[in-house]
Amino acid sequence: MEVIYEDNHLVAVSKTCSEIVQGDKTGDEPLSEKVKAYIKERYAKPGAVFIGVTHRLDRPVSGLVIFARTSKALARMNELFRTGGVQKIYWAVVKNRPPREADEITHWITRNEKLNKSFAHDREVPGSKKAILRYRLIGHSERYFLLEIELLTGRHHQIRCQLAKIGCPIRGDLKYGYPRSNPDGGISLHARSATFVHPVSKKGLHLVAPLPTADPMWKAFGEIGKSGTQD
Repeated sequence: MEVIYEDNHLVAVSKTCSEIVQGDKTGDEPLSEKVKAYIKERYAKPGAVFIGVTHRLDRPVSGLVIFARTSKALARMNELFRTGGVQKIYWAVVKNRPPREADEITHWITRNEKLNKSFAHDREVPGSKKAILRYRLIGHSERYFLLEIELLTGRHHQIRCQLAKIGCPIRGDLKYGYPRSNPDGGISLHARSATFVHPVSKKGLHLVAPLPTADPMWKAFGEIGKSGTQD
């Protein structure tokens, strides 16, 4: 587990595409428990360790996950995410060139619980929720295109669903129309960075998750941006 940032109130780590953030019906050990074990060992804590989940990533998605180490930080981070106080940037490798080099796209998304899949509509329909993201094309190879995405709302499978709707399914994402799976079972969507004001210290934070360079595709695109963490 790679720790990207840590203080008395927050700990941010880099998630792999095989990990789950919270426990689910699979029974696999979630990332939250791994972080608890890390904190317990690092600080030799004798009792139970508090770790609060401030947001989630789909299992096949890699990248930055921020946990709270105190209940106060958890409540404040939840509020920041709820009110749009966290700028969330993702990188996605997609099959096709997008219709425009950069754009803000809006859809209305419905969710099918049974299929665990969302559907994007051009107009509002019964039961739908408005979904907005911005993207820009930041690189390409002979066969793939790299998009940087700013997520403005937080809907179920939003990036996957909206990019598929504009003809740009994410590499490896069979659920949303990509023809082949990735060798590691994940999809080429990476939670790249988060920028926000620290909920307790009030310092500005810009946290960046390194790319999963074990995948040759990400390694090829890695020179476009350098990973790191800045206050």
